[in-house]
Formats: sequence, structure tokens, C-alpha cells
Amino acid sequence: MSNQKSTSGGFNFMSAFIAIAVSMLIGILIYMFILGDASHFDAEGHPKSGDLLGMMHAGGFIVPILMAIVIIIITFSVERLITIAKAKGKGPADTFLRNIKSLLADNQYEDAIAACDKQQGSLANVVRAGIEKLQVVQNDGSLNSEDKIEAVQKELEEATSLELPMLSKNLSIITTCATIATLWGLIGTVLGMIKSFAAMSAAGSPDTAALATGISEALINTAIGIIGSVIGIIMYNYFSSRVDSITHSMDEAGYSLLHTLKMAK
Repeated sequence: MSNQKSTSGGFNFMSAFIAIAVSMLIGILIYMFILGDASHFDAEGHPKSGDLLGMMHAGGFIVPILMAIVIIIITFSVERLITIAKAKGKGPADTFLRNIKSLLADNQYEDAIAACDKQQGSLANVVRAGIEKLQVVQNDGSLNSEDKIEAVQKELEEATSLELPMLSKNLSIITTCATIATLWGLIGTVLGMIKSFAAMSAAGSPDTAALATGISEALINTAIGIIGSVIGIIMYNYFSSRVDSITHSMDEAGYSLLHTLKMAK
């Protein structure tokens, strides 16, 4: 088997843990020092009329956690953008594949390997591994045609298996946070509505300030939760489509290599 290499990139376990912890800290600091700044509240400690940041602070302890979840989604989305862009390589995948097919058709294997080194990325790594194996088996007289095809196919599968985990890494964090954002926002909504009904059921005239605070808490938590969920779902689907596109390009390149070997029988 050839000396395969895989595209590195993305947060490892420790980096991901640190990113999540820092996001939680940032969410708490924003809640305490930006949303909780005294300029957003009146003398009685209620949010000023029309002050959005003060109203967000009224959402209670649910808000900093929701903000942290949104920050986590954004952080890992940027991480995936950088990693998948690196995995794609330095040039358009379609142009690279057409060039590889042309070189393989003319049996210019060394030029094809040089093109892979220039392209870099996951697709180029898989193609390079397949070409190197193709060169080896074509000169091996002890193998029949079926064995040669099987050997190249196995090499392509192994090279692909090295790349796919890196491409899909941390996507589960994004989709998990998208789900949690909705559920955590609903928890805040329920707590806010409980406060609102408690204010309405008070003896005598209802406590309008408590009623307004409860409604604000319910609406703010709902809004932040939905925003975080929407961002997470959109980014997860986008990255999934990008991974599928790269995987399809790998399969197409593998087919071209196997076709070249079959034509040489």
C-alpha cells in the first residue's frame, strides 16, 4: 500500500472543548456587562421603553446560555468553512478532474501526480493514492486484471476513508446546538409565561411591571432560540451539501482511474 496522507484541519477534541467553554464565557460576559449595563434600565430597575438590550437582559438566566449556543454555532461554522475550503483544494474541482482524466488517458501518470500535489486537498489526496497504486499494479505481472482493479479500488476506498472523518468532523456539534437552541428557548418561554400568569393572578390590580417582564422574557427567549436554530440548520445543511459534493468528486475520480485500468487490459 502507498504512503497515504490525509488533509489535516479543524478543531480536535481539546480545541472543540476550549471553543465551547470560551463561547459560554463570552455569552455570560455579554449578558452581564453589555445587556446588564445600567444605562438600559430606569430607576426602578426595569428595562427602558424601547431598549432592546434591556429587554433581552430581562429574559433571565436563559439568555446567556442561548447566546453562548449561537456563538458556538457561529464559531464551528467558521471552522468548517475554513476546513472544507482547505479540503476542496486550491483550484476548481471540475477543472482538476478534467485535467486528471486527460492525463490518465495519455498515460501521463507523473504529470497527474504533480497536478495532485499542486491542487492539494482531500480530492487530490485520494486521486494521488489511486494513481500511485495504479502505477504499481500495472507493472505487477503476478496479478491478473481483476486483481489489479480490486487493488486500486481498495486503495481508493482506504484513501477516502482517511478524508471523510475530517470533512464531517464537528458537524454534529452544529446540528446538536441547533436542536438545543430551540428547546432551551422554549424552556425560557415557559418560565416567562409562568411569571406573566403569576402577575395576572395577583390579588388586586395585576403587577404590570412583572407582567411585562414575564412577557419580555418569553418573547426574547423564543426569538434567540429560533435565530440560533435557523442559523445552525442552514449551516449544517450547507456543509453537508459541500461534503457530498467533495465525496462525489472522489467517486468520479475513482471511476476514472478504474476505467483507465480496464482500458489497459
